[in-house]
Amino acid sequence: MPFVSRIQRQTDYGLFPSATPIVIDNGASYFRIGWAGENDPRVIFRNIVQRPRHKATGETVTVVGDHDPALLKYFDCTRSGPRSAFDSNVVYQFETMEYILDFGFDRLGANGPEIDHPVLITECVCNPVYSRSKMAELLFETYGVPSVAFGVDAAFSYKYNQQHGICAKDGLAMSSGFTTTHVIPFVDGEPIYKGSCRTNIGGYHVTDYFKQLLSLKYPHHMTRFTWEKIEDLKMEHCYIAPDYALEAQLFQKGSKEAEDKTRRWQLPWVPPVVEEGPSEEELARRAAIKERQGQRLREMAEAKRSSRINELENELRGLAFLLKQLEQVGQEDVPSFLAETGYASKQEIESAHAKATQSLRKAKGEPKAEQVESDEKIDPFADEKFSLLNVPDNMLSAEQLKEKRRLNFLKTTTEGRQRAKQKRMEEELERERKNREDEERRLANPVLYLEQLHIKYKELCEKVEQRKRLKTNGGNTNGNNLSGGVGRGERLNAAQRERMRLLTTAAFDRGKGEDTFGAKDEDWQLYKLMSKDNDDDDDEQDPEEAELTRISSRLQEIDPTFIPKAELGTSQQVVEVPKFRPLTKEDFQVILGVERFRCPEILFNPNLVGIDQAGMDEMAGVSIRRLSCDSKDVKDRLTQSILITGGSSLFPGISERLEARIRMIRPCGSPIRVVRASDPVLDAWHGASMYASALQFPSQTFTRMDYYEKGEDWLRRYQLMKL
Repeated sequence: MPFVSRIQRQTDYGLFPSATPIVIDNGASYFRIGWAGENDPRVIFRNIVQRPRHKATGETVTVVGDHDPALLKYFDCTRSGPRSAFDSNVVYQFETMEYILDFGFDRLGANGPEIDHPVLITECVCNPVYSRSKMAELLFETYGVPSVAFGVDAAFSYKYNQQHGICAKDGLAMSSGFTTTHVIPFVDGEPIYKGSCRTNIGGYHVTDYFKQLLSLKYPHHMTRFTWEKIEDLKMEHCYIAPDYALEAQLFQKGSKEAEDKTRRWQLPWVPPVVEEGPSEEELARRAAIKERQGQRLREMAEAKRSSRINELENELRGLAFLLKQLEQVGQEDVPSFLAETGYASKQEIESAHAKATQSLRKAKGEPKAEQVESDEKIDPFADEKFSLLNVPDNMLSAEQLKEKRRLNFLKTTTEGRQRAKQKRMEEELERERKNREDEERRLANPVLYLEQLHIKYKELCEKVEQRKRLKTNGGNTNGNNLSGGVGRGERLNAAQRERMRLLTTAAFDRGKGEDTFGAKDEDWQLYKLMSKDNDDDDDEQDPEEAELTRISSRLQEIDPTFIPKAELGTSQQVVEVPKFRPLTKEDFQVILGVERFRCPEILFNPNLVGIDQAGMDEMAGVSIRRLSCDSKDVKDRLTQSILITGGSSLFPGISERLEARIRMIRPCGSPIRVVRASDPVLDAWHGASMYASALQFPSQTFTRMDYYEKGEDWLRRYQLMKL
């Protein structure tokens, strides 16, 4: 990978004489520092500063360069994000820049309080005087450097490649950096800065756009999409499409060529532990154990049932003997006899006998049709029991009136329970009768019976559906036979409509004259009528729905292929539990398709990310037009040697795409040649190192004496004479 940091501290700083310049390539992405005349920089790190706090002590530390994962154990890095000294490609945070220079000089091996070597540092094209003067002030005042020289990184890269025969003296240098892209024309080997242009688009925007697309596509893997990982994916998989529209259509059609261009990034995934199912022997052993347990439970239940039957039989024999003795006792001796037995009256003994008889028959499992009537039914002594109810109130005392009200409530409750029980028994008998008839029809002709059952089930389903639609939408339809817009009143049942009528009537009466509602006791009866408890329409189950439920259950018993409609009827509504399938290896794959060429396309079409500026191809035409020379020969020589440099020029296909797009804006037959720098990332430092090692370099520097004597105005006019 081209973006590799080197932060090991150098130990040979004292071996270099004070006249050896220090070369700094101060890029917006990476900071590179080394000695003039060497082939590679000594120290490379990211041009960022982070100040996390210690989790235990709260102490703040300064971290320069790449983020160290080991710090996460001891420091809280989430509350302090990385900060850069750059705004676009201009240094404006010199406090942050001081941290970066401190770290760079320290890694280079400097020990003393001052740097006694000349410094050559790169800057952007047309760098503001304020930024240059602050940088000079920082180097002179803080580090005490003897002299400083400023140069443009793209110009150094072009001159370095010109020395190696990659580009000619006349040409265009297109530097696509981290946050900006510059175009500088060169004539006779010298840069013409008045013809340069800039666009605020670069590798940062490509990475950020790539990260946004992947986060939207895979929101459940957002924590995996760190900036460093997205940067690596960008440099490894992204490319420039020869024709963006045709490439997008290729992926839209899903052809084999698009499949071949698709890449897959496998995230860490641990397959779940699959438990093997039990063997046949294990299943047989479990079944045998279950059968033995069931047999033991059945034996225990049978023993308990036999014991219960014996207890009830003994109780019945005792009660029968007690009744027989009671018949032989005289009327005057009955109270004393009952006092010895613990019963209050003969009726109580007979009631206990009836209860024991019913419990015995239930324990023996006899049919319900043969059960005797329970003690809750009206017995022959009911008139004697409730005789007080027939006496007028004016003939009773206060205590008797209280007892009469209690007996009245008791009689009403008892009769209601008897009626409800009788109704349940009748319904059960009716269901048993229907089941017997159905079974007889099924045994007579099973095929015909099943067909008729399906037809009846279908008819009931349609009726229930139609009634639900009418209840929801009302009975009105529009001209297209579709449910039309109806009012709320048309969707109410009878009880709800009655409540609405009462409310409307009360509101209408209240508006006439004086409001006297509540003065009479019968006015409060309105609240009882409007109570939701009276809404029997919704509480009672519809007979058709009950029949539909019965037929559905019957079909499930005799037809294995039958699947009920779960959406019909409240009794058939089944809440489906969402099924979660186990995660597989494919769920942890990030597929890179159109993102591979869509992200770097913003270098040519910045409007894809909302930046209304020119692309790289248009910038070349703008730079050529800005030159005062109208000679066609000079313009042809410029387009014949176009050098692309910078980290964003590493995308495959960028040279071919740029050449094709520039050919479209140049006259027919114009010679066009686009070449890539030998090392687009480090050539700016290589060119600066080569320039700083030349003999004329000391005369090109801006000394500390010049700074104190001439001040910032001289920095405004300062420029390297000859590169």
